[in-house]
Parts: sequence; structure tokens; C-alpha cells
Amino acid sequence: MTKPFFPLETTDDPLRFRLAVTRDLCVGPMDHTFLFGGAGLGVAVEAAKRVTGRELIWATAQYLSYARPGSQLEVDVRVPVRGHNVTQAVINLHCGEEVIISATAALGERPGHPTAQWFELPDMPGPDDCQEWGPWDGEGGGTLMKRLEKRVAPDSVVLRPRDGTVDPSGRMQMWIRTREDAPIDAALLALMGDFVPTGAGVSLGLDGGGNSLDNTLRLHAVVPTRWALCDIQMSAAGRGFAHGHLRLFAEDGTLMATASQSLVLRYRNRPK
Repeated sequence: MTKPFFPLETTDDPLRFRLAVTRDLCVGPMDHTFLFGGAGLGVAVEAAKRVTGRELIWATAQYLSYARPGSQLEVDVRVPVRGHNVTQAVINLHCGEEVIISATAALGERPGHPTAQWFELPDMPGPDDCQEWGPWDGEGGGTLMKRLEKRVAPDSVVLRPRDGTVDPSGRMQMWIRTREDAPIDAALLALMGDFVPTGAGVSLGLDGGGNSLDNTLRLHAVVPTRWALCDIQMSAAGRGFAHGHLRLFAEDGTLMATASQSLVLRYRNRPK
């Protein structure tokens, strides 16, 4: 049986869960290791799904503080509205009294309505024809990125020198999956939706990206697929911040979800 990617523990309270913050859910170097924001939203989504028994429609998270390895997260779910088709949930992830992530979500189904998709899978080689790309795998403190396999096309913009040259398209793509081959579900799509900062660094030609201020995931459909294509499009950067969105496609071209973020720009070696 596959180990859950987010090992949420139940408690005596059906509206409360616990999560041990381990390095394999974290990113960053030894002196600044913290829970990856997308992992936090994934945990919130998983908790809301367990409480409501419904599939995700939409979820958003505001990142308020950092959870460090060795800490214990309490995950509290509140359900203000439980409608016939849609349930509204509020999820707080906190360490003691400090709220780390504040999230809200809507979950539900409305069968019998039209289905359509207006974005197509980009013209991108399949994962078997791409090369592995792991710029964060050796950070040392957090090991989450080592659990994720990322692949890019041989001519991808991500492989160009980071010399401060702005890419005019503001766009990049990469295939992504877990090395454990965990089934891709709404919680994992929430994690994958937190790669907008990667697009910021690539598009600005800088070695870095940023810290997310928020993350919003809109779910269309979860379909069986080993890989998801992360199609990132930056919108703008200025005043030390950047904004962008991404689309997550299955290998068969199904648009599974979209995500959007604002972030604080941060980089390692800024060109003079």
C-alpha cells in the first residue's frame, strides 16, 4: 500500500487533525528550512475532503508564518455552510497559538451539467523525451524537492543562463510527479500549484523565485495520470513582488486544475 504523501493523523475530534512537520515536507537550506506552502495547502485540502466527504472545487490559502521541522501542526476544519451541492469550509493550520496557514475551500458536485475545456495541452515533449531538472534537490535542510521528479524539454527556457535577461514570454513548462508514484489527487495538485515562484525566477532570468503570499487552486477534474504538466505563465513583476498563474494538465491533455499566486521576489545571486 502506498504511503500517504501527506500523513495526516486523526484525533478524537473529527474536525481536528495533526501533522508532524518533517524535512520531507519542507524546503530551504539548513539555516532556513520550513514547510513548503503548497504542502500546507495540500494538507488543508485533504483535511477538508475528509471532513466533508466531497471533492474539491476551489481552495485558497494565505501564508502567514513558517512551520519548522520538528514542530507539530494542528489542522482545524470548520464547516460554516453545508449545502445540498456545495460545502464551504475554513481550515486553519497552527502551531500552538500561532496560525501558519489560513485556508478556505468549497467542495461538492453538481452532476448533469455540461463539461468543456478551453485550454489545450501545450506543444511540449512527453516526459520520456524530456530531461530531469532538479535545481533545489541539494538544498540540504528540506528534502521535499527530492521526492518530486521534474522534467523539462531539452530546449527549455529554464536551462538558459540566469544573467538577468528577462524572457519576453514569461512562460515555462515542466512535467512533475512524485518519486513514490503517489496517485495524483486534489491535495497533490495543490502542492504542484505552488510552483509559480519558479516561473518568476526563470522569467526574470534570476537565480531564485520568491516566497508565496497566497495560493489559489481551482479544480476541474482529477483523472488517472502518472505525470502532471505544470504550465506556468507570469503576469507581471514590480515593487519587489510578482504575480502569475499556472495550469496543470494530465498526460492525456485533460486540464485538471489551475492555480494563481502573488509572491515576494527573492534571489540568490542578482546580476549587477
